[in-house]
Formats: sequence, C-alpha cells, structure tokens
Amino acid sequence: MEQLTKRLYERVLGAEMTHYLGYEKGQASKIGAGQRRENHRNGTSRKTLVSEDGCLEIEVPRDQAGDFEPQFVRKGQRRFGGFDSKIIAMYAQGMTVREIQGFLEEQYKVEVSADLISTVTDSVMDDVLEWQSRPLARMYPVVFFDALRVKIRDEGAVRNKAVVCCGT
Repeated sequence: MEQLTKRLYERVLGAEMTHYLGYEKGQASKIGAGQRRENHRNGTSRKTLVSEDGCLEIEVPRDQAGDFEPQFVRKGQRRFGGFDSKIIAMYAQGMTVREIQGFLEEQYKVEVSADLISTVTDSVMDDVLEWQSRPLARMYPVVFFDALRVKIRDEGAVRNKAVVCCGT
C-alpha cells in the first residue's frame, strides 16, 4: 500500500506540473519552428511527508523558473493525513470531476480546476487498476489479542491487570 500511495502522490504532482507547463513529460519543450518554451521541467526534489501511516518520502517535480506551486502537497507542508482512504473512496464511489473538485475545496481548502482533476485522474488511473489486479497472497495471517483490564488487589495494593479469557 505504501508503494501505491507513493506512486499516487508522485503521479498527482506530475500531473499538476503537466497542467502548469502545458505539455506532457517527455514531449519536446519546443512550441513550433524555432520557438522554445520559457519554462520547463527541472528534475525533482525529495520531500518527506508524515501521514497517518508513518513517513513517506516522495519526489516533487521542479520547474526551471521555480514558479511551480503544487496544490496537492504545498511547499513547506510536512503533514498529510487522511488522504489515502479518501482518494480511494473517491475512486470507489465513481465521483465526478465536479464532486472531486468540491471535495478537495471543502476538505483541503484547495481550489483546483476541472482540467487539472481530469489530468490527475487520467494519470493515476493506470496505477490504481494495476494495484487492483495485483496477485494476492494465498494466506494473510492475522492475530487478535483481547483482554479485559480489571482492578485486582495484589499484595495489599490495587493494580490494573489484564485478564485473558479463553473460550471454546
């Protein structure tokens, strides 16, 4: 799940850069005969985000002019909580572009265009479909621990102890 989340974040940031610059990664930065674009991609920089699941190191794209301001993960932002389950829920519910736009504005106070959401959705969809169709392990071991905490008088003092109940 961590790898999917990392790819998802990086794809969204890459789609934002594509939307900002107006051309896909790998396309020539030339507009037409002899003309060059004023701004272009300039590699990535590493950023560590702290989320509900722990630390996640991602690659944030940069532009030559240094004007690119990502909306998804803003400059200087280090904490990013609760997005994983919400983005997956948006895909699962089949939300429209306008619904996703409203959600991002309401939850994250980020105003994004419908074009940007379409670009992001298209770029991320391949990874989501690949993850959904991945081969699963034959068995996933799960261990449940359960105990009841009770106050017990022990050697003249009252202490909290865990009482484990084993049933048949």
